[in-house]
Amino acid sequence: MQFNNLVHPTAEQAKAFFSAPEDGPFVMVNLLKFKPKADYADGSDADISGFEAYLRYGRKVRHHILKVGGTPGYSGPVTGLMLGEVEELWDMIALAEYPSLAAMQEMVQSPEYQEIAKHRDAGLAGQLNIKTKGTLA
Repeated sequence: MQFNNLVHPTAEQAKAFFSAPEDGPFVMVNLLKFKPKADYADGSDADISGFEAYLRYGRKVRHHILKVGGTPGYSGPVTGLMLGEVEELWDMIALAEYPSLAAMQEMVQSPEYQEIAKHRDAGLAGQLNIKTKGTLA
């Protein structure tokens, strides 16, 4: 299996994801890898870690998920691998449930969300975002 951590989807990936047939609630599994140091476009906060920058995003994104009818879920550090092999583990996993593709798209396109995304961009070296069917228990 080959994988490539990215911070943003390509235009083609985003179009394919959001134009898929609507099939109701889903949970996004986010596998996160952080930069050693935050990298803000304006050069600010160069003394904080990528993890700390991402936490700024994490604390604020909960509001945006709730605003579109979603449910923020579990998040925590990756501490080990029981099965399989990867060259390097992700640093953290985060789950979020959305009521629909339209709700998630509304969130990520909102100007308010775009404003907090700078913290996500500054902190992440890359990520995998995996859509799953089901609900958080």
